[in-house]
Amino acid sequence: MEEVAGSSPVESTSLRSPRQRHEDCRVEARVQRAETGRRWITRATTRQASHTVSGFFYVYILESEKMAGRFYTGLTDDLADRVRRHNAGAVPHTAKFAPWRVKTAIAFRDRTRAAAFERYLKTSSGRAFARKRL
Repeated sequence: MEEVAGSSPVESTSLRSPRQRHEDCRVEARVQRAETGRRWITRATTRQASHTVSGFFYVYILESEKMAGRFYTGLTDDLADRVRRHNAGAVPHTAKFAPWRVKTAIAFRDRTRAAAFERYLKTSSGRAFARKRL
């Protein structure tokens, strides 16, 4: 009996080599860095948040240091200031669980996409995604 191969390719179907794909990402990052003249942040913490690049909108997840398992999801264009306001008690919804730390921050150029992602993270499937992936 003749063995029939499956429809999934055994090898990668990309026409670019893995090295070329990696180099393309580095070139793009250098170009973007040159355009803004500032460093890119790969992970935001409260200390790093003061070095954010203007023109971005951040969807962030805060984790309470006071109560384990308590999270808050929000959207801002100034992450450092927003975290300071959460920790100062200026945001009624988060005041009683302060202090907070940044668990995850994702930068978007487009506010509409950032707002859509924030809304998604506030759904049950979005919360499950955040628990598993972020």
